Amino acid sequence: MKKSILAAIMLFSITTVIQAQSIRFGIKGGVNFANQNGDEVPNFTEKEAITNYHAGLVAEVKLIDRFAIQPELLYSTQGATYKNAVEEFKNELGYLSIPVLAKIYLSKSLSLELGPQASFLLSERKNVDFEDSNTFEFAAVGGLGLNITKSLFIQARYGLGLTEASKNADIKNSTFQVSAGIMF
Repeated sequence: MKKSILAAIMLFSITTVIQAQSIRFGIKGGVNFANQNGDEVPNFTEKEAITNYHAGLVAEVKLIDRFAIQPELLYSTQGATYKNAVEEFKNELGYLSIPVLAKIYLSKSLSLELGPQASFLLSERKNVDFEDSNTFEFAAVGGLGLNITKSLFIQARYGLGLTEASKNADIKNSTFQVSAGIMF
């Protein structure tokens, strides 16, 4: 009986150590190429993408050899520049984005990353007179990751907004991101 209890404790301890080694944490940052898609906004004839940044924390929970879950916590700036005949206006929205991605390793260093992303509006710099922006956005995200070394990685992904970014205009955010990061 004592041997069975001791064996169970040892098995539990080994499992806990193995699981703890399959979680890695890191930081990342990069550039956003953001735009807003959808209906035309009244009084503006042109719309252009803006270039900005994103930065935050990343984790990788390896479940099996070629599959992991990658949750992230990012500050990400999105929006667009709107032009009319007289002036140019920039709509810049700062979000706390939380993507949770399925990470499928295609090889030892290349991975496909797909999943949902929830974003919460934290800041808004706008020169354009839109009505209030929505404070929550939901998006679908997909891209590729490349591990350069065991610790260094780069990523490229596209995020397509599935919910409106503004309460009174049918526009959705879309963002192409290029990132670099370090896993610890």
